[in-house]
Amino acid sequence: MTLDLFSDAELPRGKEAIGPGAFVLRGFALPFVNDLLPALQEVEQGAAFRHLVTPGGLTMSVAMTNCGRLGWISDRRGYRYAELDPETGRPWPPMPAVFERLAQASAAEAGFEGFEPDACLVNHYEPGTRLSLHQDKDERDYGAPIVSVSLGMPATFLFGGFARSDKAARIPLVHGDVVVWGGPDRLRYHGVLPLEDRPHALLGRRRINLTFRKAG
Repeated sequence: MTLDLFSDAELPRGKEAIGPGAFVLRGFALPFVNDLLPALQEVEQGAAFRHLVTPGGLTMSVAMTNCGRLGWISDRRGYRYAELDPETGRPWPPMPAVFERLAQASAAEAGFEGFEPDACLVNHYEPGTRLSLHQDKDERDYGAPIVSVSLGMPATFLFGGFARSDKAARIPLVHGDVVVWGGPDRLRYHGVLPLEDRPHALLGRRRINLTFRKAG
């Protein structure tokens, strides 16, 4: 089920198929939230949010950081994973145990047993920020799924085809929703429409997205 409009209320719980290997798990992260938020603060203390620069020289509107063995970075030299935070020269903060538990449980719920993420991209959205349609293709092996967790303000997730020009479904996501895609859907284009200014009770005027990957 995909909807263009949604309210601040939590959407019905359950698993929605958006492709043969892609699912929205409504509210799946809610039982983890009390542990996720303090763990998120620890990650931010170890590696602050920053706005990366694309190879073309543009500054990304979404701020981000990483945790886990590998972190995704971008600069004028290209997109890639690195073991060290280029701003500090130190390893990225370790992936909190609750992050890993949620990622593995979400992947298993979507039919991808044995997921072992080694990278978690933490994206920080504010009203008006967006994420352009793109593919996740900097990983060495496309056999593992992508697990994407939404916290805070609601967003509209774009889930497209295998070409940027393909029409993308508009999927509403609210606090606690998880999207998992892999298998035949692993390389679909996806993105996020500009966020409306709709503050969340816990996180205020921001949306946090945890994106788990098997990168190395």
